[in-house]
Amino acid sequence: MRRESTEPGSGRQRGPCRAPPFAWVAAAGWPKLRPVHWQKVTVIGVGLLGGSLGMALRRRGLARQVVGFVRREAARGECRKARAVDDATTDLVEAVSDADLVVLCTPLAQMEPLARAMRGALKPGAVVTDVGSVKGPVVRRLESLLKRAGAEFVGSHPMAGNERTGVGAAHADLFEGAVAVVTPTARTSARALREVRRLWTGVGARVLEMGADEHDRLVSRSSHLPHVVASALAALVLAPGRNPRQKDLCATGFRDTTRVASGSPEMWRDIALANRRHLDRALDELMRELGKVRKWLAAEDAEALFEFFQVAKARRDAWCGSRRASPSPE
Repeated sequence: MRRESTEPGSGRQRGPCRAPPFAWVAAAGWPKLRPVHWQKVTVIGVGLLGGSLGMALRRRGLARQVVGFVRREAARGECRKARAVDDATTDLVEAVSDADLVVLCTPLAQMEPLARAMRGALKPGAVVTDVGSVKGPVVRRLESLLKRAGAEFVGSHPMAGNERTGVGAAHADLFEGAVAVVTPTARTSARALREVRRLWTGVGARVLEMGADEHDRLVSRSSHLPHVVASALAALVLAPGRNPRQKDLCATGFRDTTRVASGSPEMWRDIALANRRHLDRALDELMRELGKVRKWLAAEDAEALFEFFQVAKARRDAWCGSRRASPSPE
């Protein structure tokens, strides 16, 4: 049967019902119309990143429907309470069916099994991306896997987040001003790349394009190495058997230096293993720097130690003062 809809307040018929190309969004206290880029976006894993992405998409009216896939029935209620998605389901096929865009927001080790499980339900031409902190292995496996299913995968990594986990920690402006790295390959179509770029610019991020291996090499130093160091410090200084007063002398410097050690152990285990080649080289570089410090201490070389701290301060101050410093550090 042909369904007709009525123009509100006019009584006039306006043709068959279909998804509107615009959505009402609030801006500066006034509702306004913005174009809907996607009819359906599916977020696989509605935690801090997935939940924040869903909130941002909904707030900005970028998708007519945002659906979240979760593993636990209880998580559906948590998603609704947080208003992270329009609907949440534990049925993966239902979640991705008819989706224009699917975003994998799970730990790295879960991405390939999920991609295999959902590939048969993806509509032809669907674009799939992710938020993983390691790109090489993910891009190599998922690009071919999903292309055979008639979909396209483009790797991405928004440099946003914090040590908190779960949808309860999500917020709609998490990606505002952050860098989002997109890693196209020679097989990436212009359309798929455009859709993934549109996703991140749409939620307020600044997009950088680079190869997957270059990304993994750079983040091994700037993201993965600092997490290993923070975790080692927390484990060492707060180890059982220490003088009971040790904890009393751990002040804001220790807290700030080890903040990221409170992140998800599952997620960081997967990251360390997936990027182990580059992370191992970054650890070697750090050990060489620490070796110099030990040498200067043994020699009581005050000049070398002063220069060490001075150079580090100058470089960090310059970075913090530039626009390259992300407002939402990982």
